Amino acid sequence: MRLPPLTRARIIKRYKRFLADVELENGSILTVHCPNTGSMQGCYAPGAMVEISDSNNPRRKLRYTLERVDMGAGWIGVNTSRVNAIVAEAVMDQRIEPLSAYTKLHREPAFAAEGIDKGRFDLKLSADGRRTCLVEIKNATLLREGEIQFPDAVSKRGLKHLHLLEKAAHSGFRACLVFALNRPESDRFRPAEDIDPDYAAGLYHALEAGVEVILARLVHGDDAISIERGWQWLVDDNKPQGQD
Repeated sequence: MRLPPLTRARIIKRYKRFLADVELENGSILTVHCPNTGSMQGCYAPGAMVEISDSNNPRRKLRYTLERVDMGAGWIGVNTSRVNAIVAEAVMDQRIEPLSAYTKLHREPAFAAEGIDKGRFDLKLSADGRRTCLVEIKNATLLREGEIQFPDAVSKRGLKHLHLLEKAAHSGFRACLVFALNRPESDRFRPAEDIDPDYAAGLYHALEAGVEVILARLVHGDDAISIERGWQWLVDDNKPQGQD
């Protein structure tokens, strides 16, 4: 996916979740929109290099948007609003192997099931002779002990999506959860059990219920972000004790 023109700066601080102050190369200070609901743990530090985009909309309260941060090993994608489009493009380009058979894609399909509030998934995939596939996408940027983990804060919304995916699987859909690995240091993944034990337990329960987990490696270029590859995640010895 092509990015808009980007401007380099250094981050001063992130605050009130959706705000960040950055210093441009000419020394001026801007407050920019930070489109990330997580804690961004390990994704920024004062003085880190960042890139911001310009909406070119003078009517917008915060004209500029924080796009990515370099913590020393390469770009980390912190604009979560871009990830769904990147994954959708990769699916249609057959760059995510477990989803390569699908030829049609719809965004934000609604889904309702008994006993749970109605919600929306990120993608609905279809193809002749294939089960319809419902896909939820999560941006994974937390790096600890050489692994990329999710979530970086308690995620009640994420847990609801796990329950919806289970319901979808029980209803005969193919249900998939894609974790977009959006930093360069590792291909290893596991849920952040200590940060959100309910989410971690829910993820393993969803796997047992037939939900598929797919990892997608994002690669940042100068003016684009692409998916290098996508593969099935299999539970290994990272599985927490007590989970059978």
